[in-house]
Amino acid sequence: MQKQNTKMSETKQTIYFGIDEHKKDWTVSFRSKSAGLDTKRFEPEANKLVSYLKCTYPDHKYESVYEAGFGGFWLDRELRALGVKNIVVNPADVATKGKEKAQKNDKKDAQKLARELASGNLEEIYVPSVEDEAIRTIPRLREQTVKDQTRVKNRIKSLLCLYNVDIPRNDEMPHWSANFIKYLSELKGLPAETKYTLDTHLAILAFIRAQLSQIIRKMRQSVKEDKVLKAKIEHLSSIPGIGFITAMGVQTELIDIERFPSLDNLASFVGLSPAVYSSGEHSKDLGITKRYKKYLRNRLIESAWMAVRYDAELRGNYEEYVKRMSKQKAIIRIAKKLLNRIMYVMKNNVDYKPKTTKSETKKKSVTKQNEKKKVKLKRVS
Repeated sequence: MQKQNTKMSETKQTIYFGIDEHKKDWTVSFRSKSAGLDTKRFEPEANKLVSYLKCTYPDHKYESVYEAGFGGFWLDRELRALGVKNIVVNPADVATKGKEKAQKNDKKDAQKLARELASGNLEEIYVPSVEDEAIRTIPRLREQTVKDQTRVKNRIKSLLCLYNVDIPRNDEMPHWSANFIKYLSELKGLPAETKYTLDTHLAILAFIRAQLSQIIRKMRQSVKEDKVLKAKIEHLSSIPGIGFITAMGVQTELIDIERFPSLDNLASFVGLSPAVYSSGEHSKDLGITKRYKKYLRNRLIESAWMAVRYDAELRGNYEEYVKRMSKQKAIIRIAKKLLNRIMYVMKNNVDYKPKTTKSETKKKSVTKQNEKKKVKLKRVS
């Protein structure tokens, strides 16, 4: 091993290493361009890892990689600050051999990462700044809290079904209005234990709703305090179907729109691209891809339904699509058109201006003609 290190110090090769990151320890595999060197375990501290590198492989360049996961991007920032050229990759994009799938362990994962890094086969993902990552946690917190609210509502409905409780069939039920909550809290005829369970669920629901209100206030406050972010949110909110919450989610998830060279790249990132299986003469459409940005795609599809209601151009497109496909497939195409508008607005830092349809243009021309006639009549009189 000593001879190997001496030879490397003479040739000044780059040391490549892959990090299999865990909370309690890291498994790190080192290699040169052509051969593996060593695999060791380290405490989860970047300083100790870099100190080992400088001691064992002095006067060399260092390149590293780890997979995006629970640890986020703090390790990337620390390694770069210590002089290591690091990248973070999507685990799904790392090529894996059949043996590595059958015999998976930390050592093989680290060796795989180091091998693919040295071969130049890895594509790094975007790493946001500390500030961008921080502001993004608030819209994500809202999405998580909304899911918690839905779970509590479902538990309440399941509990009511156990006792065949009649739920009012009116518009209040889907929206869980104050009157409906009051109706539930005043239910009679339930066993004492069941009434206690129901009241507890209702108390949890009230708490979650209060938290949601605070989160939205915090989002608005953060936007108000940042003039640049405020302008971006206002531009996005000018698009039909996109409100403040969706605009905030889109901006904080995409951050830098310039990293997407085309609409197809952006659609692929969001998860609005089709999945296709093709082999030889056979080709199969698998529908929308299963790989998607969970905090973006569902929100954009909801916005697409709203845009169809309020935007004449998109409503016309939707009506044409549903003539030859299902409503679900049609709305996906509308969502991609909405994404195109988002891309335009973000790249140009402007408000969205809707196109005038033929009927609207005709109405305007008729109005102008009527105004001219009125002016002529006044002059004659």
